[in-house]
Amino acid sequence: MTKILIDCDPGIDDAMALALAAGAPGLEVVAVTTVGGNADLAVTTRNALALREFLDLGDIPVAPGSPGALLHPVVRADHVHGPTGLGAAVLPEPVRAAADGHAVDVIIDTLRAAPGEVTLVAIGPLTNIALAVRKEPRVVEWARDLVIMGGSATRGNHNPAAEFNMLADPEAAAIVFRSGWTVKMLGLDVTLTAVVTSAVLDRMRPLGRLAEFLIPAATSYGVVTADGGPTIHDACAVAYVLDPALVTMTPAVVDVEIRGEHTRGMTVVDFRPMDRVPNALVGTHLDVDRFWDTMLDAYGRLAERLG
Repeated sequence: MTKILIDCDPGIDDAMALALAAGAPGLEVVAVTTVGGNADLAVTTRNALALREFLDLGDIPVAPGSPGALLHPVVRADHVHGPTGLGAAVLPEPVRAAADGHAVDVIIDTLRAAPGEVTLVAIGPLTNIALAVRKEPRVVEWARDLVIMGGSATRGNHNPAAEFNMLADPEAAAIVFRSGWTVKMLGLDVTLTAVVTSAVLDRMRPLGRLAEFLIPAATSYGVVTADGGPTIHDACAVAYVLDPALVTMTPAVVDVEIRGEHTRGMTVVDFRPMDRVPNALVGTHLDVDRFWDTMLDAYGRLAERLG
């Protein structure tokens, strides 16, 4: 079993990533921390708490973290995820409260208690991770790995240059990439191929109670056709932890643009670093068929548990 701590901003694709983690036989979710991103922190935390109960994740801590970026006004994606953050999907109000304390302290304490055992999976803006590094630099040594969904070697999605999670807090992202670990970056070059098609939806329909959540979530995220549909970005990071062979990873030096008028939040990816030591492995190709087989196998296992 691989232990993971998921730092997230649920978010439709965050929710689908958490469902993958809940159903995957090789993963153990030890904590969930939340950050403002796709929606305000109160919304992302409420969604994480509701998902903990709906997905039967047990008594793991869910801890709220940073409401906004380190230095600049908030960037949100409610035009994509809707006012609840979950599109057309509906979950009951959570019964259990969030954990005491701040997400940054939960990250630090979790890694300190099990050095080398827990993989950080960051699928929202990197504010909490940057603050954890600043408060306790040894988290870089304690983490088994850091896997993120964010960035791109080629394009943006929130604007022409920048992917949303990077644009939401470029200064935090710059800190994380400069902190001394090898960041495993699953960016748009990979995630834009993780598309929900009508064939994928057909495979979800028999999943009972879980399908009643997944299908409204996915279909409110974009138009689904036989050939295309919404991209499930965040699940790619969790799927990579579960099965690294899903993704072709290439060493690179990644810098984050924090000052450009038109390029703020851009991840500048140098695959030919010359005299610089790579600070990242960047995803460049996803085995899409194997990805969906992995997703739907985990969803099937979870559906059996949920009924």
